[in-house]
Amino acid sequence: MNEDIKNMAENVLEEEKKEKEHKEQKVKKENISKGIGSVKNVIDGTMLTSNRTVKQLPFIFFLGVLGLFYIGNRYNAEKIVRKTNKVQSELKELRSEQIAVASELMQISKQSVVLKLIENYELDLIESTEPPKIIKFEK
Repeated sequence: MNEDIKNMAENVLEEEKKEKEHKEQKVKKENISKGIGSVKNVIDGTMLTSNRTVKQLPFIFFLGVLGLFYIGNRYNAEKIVRKTNKVQSELKELRSEQIAVASELMQISKQSVVLKLIENYELDLIESTEPPKIIKFEK
């Protein structure tokens, strides 16, 4: 009798497994027929009208907006990098120009060069022989 009960229990378990497998296959077939997982349903658009897809629309829109923000941020960052590089190159050019102008000014402002320029332009200026006087101001 124990063996009969054991056999019956095994049979019941086997039947339950078969029913479960049958239900899983049925669900898979229903999903394919509903538009989930089939290339044909993706191409003809029936997948877009399924309830699963419609329920996910807010999340899909959120991902789309997030993607647009990401693209915009990337574009803005690249624009800032280009602008920074341009300003740095201009800064290098201006530094070199500043150094050249400063050295030219130093050269021109020497006393001997100033005297030569006065003579070349025939100006009526004379070099002072007296040292400068200090003016004291009382408060």
